[in-house]
Amino acid sequence: MVSKKAEAPKGKLGVMVVGLGAVTSTFITGVLMARKGLAKPVGSVTQYDKIRIGKGDDKKYLHYKDIVPLADLNDIEFAAWDVYPANAFESAVNAEVLKAKDILPVKEELEAIKPLKAAFDKNYAKRLDGDNVKDCKDRWDMVEQLREDIRNFKKETGVERVVVLWAASTEVYVPVDEKIHGSLETLEAAMKADDKEHIAPSMCYAYAALAEGCPFIMGAPNTTVDIPAMWELAEKTKMPIAGKDFKTGQTLVKSGFAPIIGDRCLGLSGWFSTNILGNRDGLVLDEPANFRTKEVSKLSTLETILDPEDQPDLYGHGNDEDTQYYHKVRINYYPPRNDNKEGWDNIDIFGWMGYSMQIKINFLCRDSILAAPLCLDLVLLSDLAMRAGRYGIQRFLSFFLKSPMHDYTKDEKPINNLYQQHTMLRNAIREMGGYPADEEMD
Repeated sequence: MVSKKAEAPKGKLGVMVVGLGAVTSTFITGVLMARKGLAKPVGSVTQYDKIRIGKGDDKKYLHYKDIVPLADLNDIEFAAWDVYPANAFESAVNAEVLKAKDILPVKEELEAIKPLKAAFDKNYAKRLDGDNVKDCKDRWDMVEQLREDIRNFKKETGVERVVVLWAASTEVYVPVDEKIHGSLETLEAAMKADDKEHIAPSMCYAYAALAEGCPFIMGAPNTTVDIPAMWELAEKTKMPIAGKDFKTGQTLVKSGFAPIIGDRCLGLSGWFSTNILGNRDGLVLDEPANFRTKEVSKLSTLETILDPEDQPDLYGHGNDEDTQYYHKVRINYYPPRNDNKEGWDNIDIFGWMGYSMQIKINFLCRDSILAAPLCLDLVLLSDLAMRAGRYGIQRFLSFFLKSPMHDYTKDEKPINNLYQQHTMLRNAIREMGGYPADEEMD
């Protein structure tokens, strides 16, 4: 698809988020505080990063907003769906991520954000017990009710455009089934037949968003838009889609540190990653079927950066088949930590003449504090992409995502190297600002 210069935004931007838990309440509170001048949106590349434009004597470094027409923070209207009825203020307090002094100044605005009833199937998140749930006859009815929610939000707020963002829990793993997920026709037939096994609630959100002319972002590792049927729908509606899974803590470290090993031509025997997390996401991931979805996402990062086929001497040893290094990922639910997750990485490497060495990384981070700026960036850039005529998979947004979408039906490999992803991002911003994409992605 040929990119064009993005059109200037008209009117307000609606942001409808699936899930009003710790991540969303932190995201919304931060935006409201930032536009009052009471907080800084630290961690947001759209608000802070600078990109080179031009070369030689014409070279200059500009913020994104000076290159492309981003929506202004003052022009954002929020809405959310959630299985629990707590409003955004109550959710922010209950999450215990932010201090009272960072919530109370925007209490009234937060209280006005009352969650819509969620499209929910307990079989996909057995640890959640909320009752703020839609009564749906079947999956197709679920889609129709969500579409109506989007239309009502537009009508009630007067927003010109809407972006839908999934920031809810990880669903049970849904393997791609070509007979169901391979085309839009078979996907719609499965929805109308109420095929609960192959059609997750998140797919209904994505379908509803795209059908209503809204870009859709998948912030969890759910299968959702990572299927040919959704690509077809995105092409049909000319809407951007992005996913999957916010790249916040351990995977951010992995995608940035693994290239050091690769660029230095060191060998890798094994990489063991474990996490402890105590918030609602940790609770849901304590269910093995839900963890499987996350595991697939987290495991996929390393193999495309340190490829055993490309460098068999360096990365072709370790497991029982002697074809690749060991790569293990674990997540443990540990309530005392709440949103303050901790990631440990043990990396066994080897160097000159095969002599072994070790690297240890301990990242004590705050899940929602890292995820909130990603939400802002993904929303603003998806809206920008739509105004630039970009549709389908937005590969330039892989910088923000743990398991980047790619066309696996054509044997395309995802780009997981953080520095290559950043190049893709910068080039896309240049193009949407009317400048040439002048960086090579080596």
